[in-house]
Amino acid sequence: MDRTRRRSGRLIALLGLALAAAAPPPAPPLRAMRWLAPGVDASVALTRRPTECLAVPADAETAYAVELGRAAFRTPLLLGGQAARAGIDCESCHRSGRDNPAFDFPGVSGAPGTADVATSVLSSHLDDHGLNPRPIPNLSGPKSALATPQDAASGALEARIDEIATQEFDGPEPPPAVRQGLAAYVRALSPGACPAAATEPLTAAAALADVRRSVLAAMAALDHGDGPSAALMAEAARSQLGDIDERYAGAALAPVRRRLELAAGDLEAGEADARRDLAAARADLAIWLQTEPGWAGDVIAAEGASLYDPTRLAAATRAGRQP
Repeated sequence: MDRTRRRSGRLIALLGLALAAAAPPPAPPLRAMRWLAPGVDASVALTRRPTECLAVPADAETAYAVELGRAAFRTPLLLGGQAARAGIDCESCHRSGRDNPAFDFPGVSGAPGTADVATSVLSSHLDDHGLNPRPIPNLSGPKSALATPQDAASGALEARIDEIATQEFDGPEPPPAVRQGLAAYVRALSPGACPAAATEPLTAAAALADVRRSVLAAMAALDHGDGPSAALMAEAARSQLGDIDERYAGAALAPVRRRLELAAGDLEAGEADARRDLAAARADLAIWLQTEPGWAGDVIAAEGASLYDPTRLAAATRAGRQP
């Protein structure tokens, strides 16, 4: 009897060890770490970002188009499919409109900084039957180095953007103004517009400024009578708020997360109204813009306790790697 109990105990212990070995690794503290190359220090790579080489157009209509494109560039919802579920957007591969030497996504990348965009991992339309990654192009480099012609007259860039969204990433067809805006944004990226510093700190204030720009782009789309584009801009702003939210982990920061969730909910209402009642959507977003400075101050004040802080992100990364 005792021998049987001991044997059963050993079997249970072995089964426990097997289950522990088969358990998936813990989720990284930040979603963007899923496509960060091994050996890259997340506490550096994800608390700084490349500076943006954006030449702001002089005329108002082109500037409006660029803002639409800039916001769409920064939301996974533009791409749809597996990319959206993973949280990948154009910005993931082209950080601040440049490239990303640290990008490394399973089944998509070979060496860091490469991607195969004709793979069944991301698309139900395209599959080149093997991993054929290519270097991610620097969109802020010389235009002559880019494969797609950049001149507005040819329309080649707009056609390529539509192909990327709908074929390579299984996304919906972008609203016409958004597709044109993405092309305008890429054309406005220029090596001559690069700041002297190659990188800058990624802060809560900078991230919130991007959210506000997306909401302002939504307001501008409403002024143009374009509900679908306004809705996508509101979606982009909500997605950016989600990226901020995950930086405020832990019970002590729950009030900050709650405020971010409320702000995202208010944007969701504006997004829904943009699809059916432009005047109501404009009122929703106007109220959002009026109230944002009040709660944004609380988010910024708590930044030192969040994963925007390199030391805290390094500690969270080490904790996540423990068995």
